Amino acid sequence: MNERTEAAGPYRAIFFDLDGTLLPLETDEFMRSYFAALGGYVARFGIPSEAFMAGMKAGIKNMASHDDGRPNDEAFWEGYFAHVDADACDWGGELARFYDRDFGLLGAGIVPNPAAARAVETLAAKGYPLVLATMPMFPERAVRWRLEWAGVDPARFSRITHFENSTSVKPKPAYFAESIAAAGISGADVLMVGNNTVEDLAARALGADAFLVTDHLLDPTGDFDASSVRCGTMEEFADWAEGLPACANPASGIDAGLVGAAARERAIAEGRAAASALSAMPVGGEGRTGFSIDGVEG
Repeated sequence: MNERTEAAGPYRAIFFDLDGTLLPLETDEFMRSYFAALGGYVARFGIPSEAFMAGMKAGIKNMASHDDGRPNDEAFWEGYFAHVDADACDWGGELARFYDRDFGLLGAGIVPNPAAARAVETLAAKGYPLVLATMPMFPERAVRWRLEWAGVDPARFSRITHFENSTSVKPKPAYFAESIAAAGISGADVLMVGNNTVEDLAARALGADAFLVTDHLLDPTGDFDASSVRCGTMEEFADWAEGLPACANPASGIDAGLVGAAARERAIAEGRAAASALSAMPVGGEGRTGFSIDGVEG
């Protein structure tokens, strides 16, 4: 484990990434299985596979690129229905059934890392409010399934980001600012725990501290300086969390829903000021919105 010399915290909330951090997951393989399962489900309503994939790509691209303050689900459906018949079925009801039942089966082969649950339970017992800061491109039910696959209790999280309660995506500052504002704290009060040097560590641009989990490390730029941040395996993070003191001033009343634009922008401004005051190292890719999941360009 790489341990920085300065003292940790004090933190008022801990933000966790999900895929590759709490959940051991090969993203490309999972997305192929997910698209195949969802595509097969909607095929019963006469949706050709080509139209389905075009709709999914357009919807994902919309979520990644829009900056108009709409919830991500609205941006997704706008792109999706440009290629798929909106009247083919009761999309809300049918997809609710898919995510309640079929989606859960996709986690059958996933082996959880017990250290993830240990870390979460340890921090919860010490009084740290927890926020699941996962890429908000799935419905809430799908995110909760993935927590269950990780062996982590969803009830431990005061806020879970998903495509209904988020208007932005990682690594945009607006994404992190929404959860910071929802918690009623500043970025400097947050510890961000994640495995992606761009998408997760972008929280440092708003003053957050970070712990980089290395089991499934993703370094899109290939030049991240690991000595600039605490890092280690999930097992090492869980051990490190056990050494933290009890949370002295926990965030309270964390909002699980949408956050207003004024609160979001205020959190961005305050976070950047805090990061500047702390001489935080800038994280490459703050404005980067591109990503690729099995050929789905965003």
